[in-house]
Amino acid sequence: MVVYKMGTRTPELVICSFIVVSLLVIHFFSDLLRISLGGRYVVDMTLSQLVESQSKDYAWLLKLLVNCFGYSCVFVPGYLIYKYVQRSNYLERGNKTLLHTAVNMCITGNSGYDPLELTPNERERTQIKRTSSQEAVQLFWCFGGLMVSYLTWGVLQEKIMTQHYYNFNGESAKFKDSQFLVFANRLLAFFVALIYMQWQPVPGRHRAPLYKYSFASFSNIMSAWFQYEALKFVNFPTQVLAKSCKIIPVMLMGKIMSKAKYESYEYFTALLISLGMIFFMSGSSDNSKASGVTTLTGIFLLSMYMVFDSFTANWQGGLFKSYGMSSLQMMCGVNLFSSIFTGASLSMQGGFMDSLAFATEHPKFVFDMVVLSICSAVGQLFIYHTIDVFGPVVFTIIMTLRQAAAIMLSCFIYQHSITLLGIFGVLIVFVAIFLRVYCNQRLRAKRKRAEASKPKIAV
Repeated sequence: MVVYKMGTRTPELVICSFIVVSLLVIHFFSDLLRISLGGRYVVDMTLSQLVESQSKDYAWLLKLLVNCFGYSCVFVPGYLIYKYVQRSNYLERGNKTLLHTAVNMCITGNSGYDPLELTPNERERTQIKRTSSQEAVQLFWCFGGLMVSYLTWGVLQEKIMTQHYYNFNGESAKFKDSQFLVFANRLLAFFVALIYMQWQPVPGRHRAPLYKYSFASFSNIMSAWFQYEALKFVNFPTQVLAKSCKIIPVMLMGKIMSKAKYESYEYFTALLISLGMIFFMSGSSDNSKASGVTTLTGIFLLSMYMVFDSFTANWQGGLFKSYGMSSLQMMCGVNLFSSIFTGASLSMQGGFMDSLAFATEHPKFVFDMVVLSICSAVGQLFIYHTIDVFGPVVFTIIMTLRQAAAIMLSCFIYQHSITLLGIFGVLIVFVAIFLRVYCNQRLRAKRKRAEASKPKIAV
């Protein structure tokens, strides 16, 4: 009887050993990397501090490699467990332990029937009908929420990554660990989504395997990290306008991943946005970031941000089509894995202790970081609510206006100078965005009229 019990526990022991052994091996190699960077006798510096001590122009590249090395603390044991479960038929066994349930949710999801799940027709019937005045109030609420949350987020983002903070002795220092900001933002967003779903339960059972969220999560934290790092090399207006150009990589990624087809006006507006971006970057100046190395680095970081961000959007779109989860469930799942990824990497590098030490010495940084995380989490809720109530077109218009306001606000607060050529580039970008929205709306209306004019076949 004892042998039988031991046999039933063997898969759990194997899975736990994968986790423990993987973490020990990764920790061993991180110590080797630490010694190679700082020497055998550097005992008072963490890996994060050693990376920051490298050349400023190229420290970001080493930091990126170390971050990805930290993410392997999750990917490596996760991959080994996934392969072991497939080969051993672990999930088909009847030993329903807590670990079995967790592995099952991560790998296969929930395929059971939910009697409370609503069909699309039932969801339409349960939608709240609003009057014109109520629609106006809702639109004002969404517009104000998106503007306040993301304008505040943008100002604080630039402040944290570019400005000096003073400690109790009057000494100034800059905060350097972008990954800690990503961790704080994603952790708070996860709890906000979790609490909101408990407050307003989503009808229908969640079916997607949890590991599916890890791909969107990884690309999401990478895009956020590149976005924060880019602020060390380019100014915030340049970054905001570059985000408008992510339409181009999104279209390319859609071609590669989903074989998507696009209209001629979409290619035309994408070209206009690229042209406007070139004019803006030629006409904006920032003397503190004027060297050729930093300019090329900033462009590369912004390009990588757009690549990863476009992958995130396309991957999430595929998950919505395949599993039909709600936006809040998507927000909760992606931010859960983002917190795990960044938390594991920070622990491996010693970044937690460095950032917490900076926070204890600079209380204003703590306030800015908390407000930044709150704005990021609340902004995500407003995004999902706006798209749910008014659709993607209205949301795109609001966010375009927000980008224009963010550029003006940043130039006013941080004294960024833009020439007439740069202003002309900004106008081209926003005209192209509005033209794209207008053509998209006309095309949808044309298709609806065509559908309505089709003769109905009598049964």
